[in-house]
Amino acid sequence: MAPSPRIHLAPAGRRAWLADAIRAGGGEIVDLPEAEGLVWASAGDPEALTAALAAGPQLRWIQLPWAGVDKVAGVLDDAHTWTSGKGVYAEPVAEMALTLALAGLRGFGTYARATSWSGPEGANLLGAEVCVVGAGGIARSLLRLLAPFGCRVTVVRRHAEPVEGADRVVALDDLDDALVSARVVFLAVALTPETTGLFDARRFGHMRTDAWLVNVARGGHVVTDDLVAALSAGAIGGAGLDVTDPEPLPEGHPLSSMPNVLITPHVGNTPEMAVPLLSRRVTENVRRFGAGEPLVGLVDPTAGY
Repeated sequence: MAPSPRIHLAPAGRRAWLADAIRAGGGEIVDLPEAEGLVWASAGDPEALTAALAAGPQLRWIQLPWAGVDKVAGVLDDAHTWTSGKGVYAEPVAEMALTLALAGLRGFGTYARATSWSGPEGANLLGAEVCVVGAGGIARSLLRLLAPFGCRVTVVRRHAEPVEGADRVVALDDLDDALVSARVVFLAVALTPETTGLFDARRFGHMRTDAWLVNVARGGHVVTDDLVAALSAGAIGGAGLDVTDPEPLPEGHPLSSMPNVLITPHVGNTPEMAVPLLSRRVTENVRRFGAGEPLVGLVDPTAGY
C-alpha cells in the first residue's frame, strides 16, 4: 500500500474544511519542511506564498484555491506543478453571467431604482447575437446555459479552435469584428498582460449602442474610466459587473448610480457554493497526487492561467 501523500495546508488557521478535504483524499497533513504538496488557502498574498515555497524544499505540487491565478502570477515557476480551481466554479459563475445579462436587457437597473410605476423597457435575449470572450470552464458552462435561448454565439479565444456550442470561434486578434453585431458581450477570460485593459474607449467604440457588457472575470479587463464615459455618452447600452477595478468601487463612484449598470460584489461564486466545490477538487487532486495520476486544473506558468 502506497504511503499517504504528505500535504501542508497554509496559511495557518485557514479553512478547516480544507483539512477535511485533504484527509478525504488520503493525505496526511504535515509541517511545511516535510511536505511534498501544498494546499494554499489564500486568494493572494504572493509574498507569503514565496516564503512557503522557500521553506518547503520537498514541495512538488501546489494547489491554489481560485480559478484565476493573476494575484500570484509572479510566483508561478516551472520547478513545481501548479493547479488551481480552474473549472470548479464554472457553473455558479456562468449562472451569474446569464442573470446579469437577462436583468440588464430587461431593464432591472431602471426598475429597481424607480420610486413610482414606470413605462416599459427591455429586450429579449432570445435569438440575440452574443459574444463570449474566453473559452474556459465558465465560458463553456455559459454556452450550455445560452443554448435554449437560440442565441447566435461567437467565442473569442487566443486561438480560433472549435468550441462546442459556439456558432463561430475567432482569435483574439479578431475581437473588434466580433463586437460589432453583439447584443451582449460576456467577459469570461483569464486576466493576463494580454487581456488587461482589453475593453477601453476604442473597444467600446466597436460595440452596438444598445449592447450590454457583462463581466464575471476580473475588473482589470475593463478600463473603468472609459466604461463610465461610454455609458454616459450612450456609446453602449449598459453593463452588468460582478467584478470592478478597483474592487470594491469607492463610495459614490459614478457606476454605482447609473440606471444602466448592475453591480454585484464579486459573488458569482459565494462561500456557500465554493466550499463543497473546492473540497471535491482538493480531495480529488490529493488522491491523484498520491496515486501518481494526472492532476486536474493544471496551470501553465508561462501563459498565466
